[in-house]
Amino acid sequence: MENQFNQPRQTAGMILFGVLLAVFVVPTSISGTAIILPALSAELNTDAATLQWAVNAFNLTFACFTLVWGSLADIFGCKRSFLTGAALYLLASLASWAAPNIYILDICRAIAGMGGAALFSCGSAVLVKAFTGQQRTKAFALFGTTAGLGITFGPTISGWVLAMSDWRNIFLIHAIALFLVLIISSGLPDDSKNNVARKLDATGTVLFILLLSCLMLSITYGAHAGWLSTTTVSLLIAGSVLMAVFCYVERHAQNPIINMRLIKNRRFLGMILIPVVASFAFVPLLTYFPTFLMAVESLSPLKAGLVMLALTGPVLLFPLLAAKWVAKGRSADGVLKISLLLLLAGLTLLWTFSHHHLGLEAMMISLLLVGAGMGLSAGLVDGIALSLVDEHQVGQAAGILNTFRLGSEAIAVAVYGSLLASGIAKAVNGYPELHFTNQTAERRFIADIMSGHADGNAIGTIPLSVTAIYQHAFEFTLSALLAVSVIISLFIVWLIKQRPFLNAKAV
Repeated sequence: MENQFNQPRQTAGMILFGVLLAVFVVPTSISGTAIILPALSAELNTDAATLQWAVNAFNLTFACFTLVWGSLADIFGCKRSFLTGAALYLLASLASWAAPNIYILDICRAIAGMGGAALFSCGSAVLVKAFTGQQRTKAFALFGTTAGLGITFGPTISGWVLAMSDWRNIFLIHAIALFLVLIISSGLPDDSKNNVARKLDATGTVLFILLLSCLMLSITYGAHAGWLSTTTVSLLIAGSVLMAVFCYVERHAQNPIINMRLIKNRRFLGMILIPVVASFAFVPLLTYFPTFLMAVESLSPLKAGLVMLALTGPVLLFPLLAAKWVAKGRSADGVLKISLLLLLAGLTLLWTFSHHHLGLEAMMISLLLVGAGMGLSAGLVDGIALSLVDEHQVGQAAGILNTFRLGSEAIAVAVYGSLLASGIAKAVNGYPELHFTNQTAERRFIADIMSGHADGNAIGTIPLSVTAIYQHAFEFTLSALLAVSVIISLFIVWLIKQRPFLNAKAV
């Protein structure tokens, strides 16, 4: 995407404002969705598996189509691609606002994920073409800061809106913001198509979307239909076969979306696995911990959103701290090791504090540690990973890094939701006073507990039982996330132990 805009430029400030507004909405939607789950469960009468797709559908399409939109921007121009993404997100938000049932809402969230991927991928391309030199540096600094602000304040904004009005109005606010983006960005100068753009690896892209969809479906419905059910096993087998075919196709593709040769670089593989640890340690808490606060700690949506600042705030501040450390000559090796330790320590303490009922203040300390671990590695790992490949392979390396990051985030959130549902179902069986007229009623109750809304729908239940059930399932799920994070962290250490990380000055 090297072509510059070929018509007179719009005011630089308006271009920047339009892109930053779009970039703020997307992470706000990602981090703020969990706040509305209790209201969704109460109004739309859904089961646990379908409820999870209000979150999973967006994550899935956002992860998959981030790869696609970069190539489409090369082919059709970044202005047209950016506006298409904004229009998709706008229409999906309006449809979510008016959704009559959970199935329509899930579909709309998937479409919004497609549009969000375009806004992120093509928004950065717009800035590259609109700004040069020091102005470009400042624009991208604001780009990253705005995305961080969206993640940080997403739960708080959603909690405030929910406290003041209906959950549907959260999507209406997104639609209004994207309408403004369309108005502002429609005045962007036209950019010509890139006639020498790298062709889209259509086969690899379709295979990647299908295999990730199969894996997420198997994870989600494992808790619903049974982990050894025909449906779950069939989806796992289909996902495994698609993964094998995808690897074969990518090894022989002329322009693969994932260059398998780069993954053979052990240090590069170690670097791109660090965001995977963050995906399992940080992202599920960002998505589902507000529900824990509402279900177990009995907080209002607004207070839950405020507590989440303990997790999200460090993500905004600690990348700057990491940059200062490496600027003073400290090795990137040490900073990244500290980030992994903070992530693992935070999860361990969160499980301990929850298990021993040490209170909300203690748990906020663990949230701060997890957020700090996420923040320390957030930008630093990208620079190191991309410095480990040849200059002409940087674009492909960035694509692989983002694929590992976004794909693992989608899978981690699906794993958390599925394990939580399984843990709740197992815990429910331990309460003989809970009686259900049929299996549908039991599934509804599990969904209500999972979303933090279980007071009125279970026969014979008492508030203490609901709280204990959710807490037991939460601790079971958290221990599984911790185990996965520890295993991946140990694998990372093994991958890079023979050769040290690059010093920050080399990066």
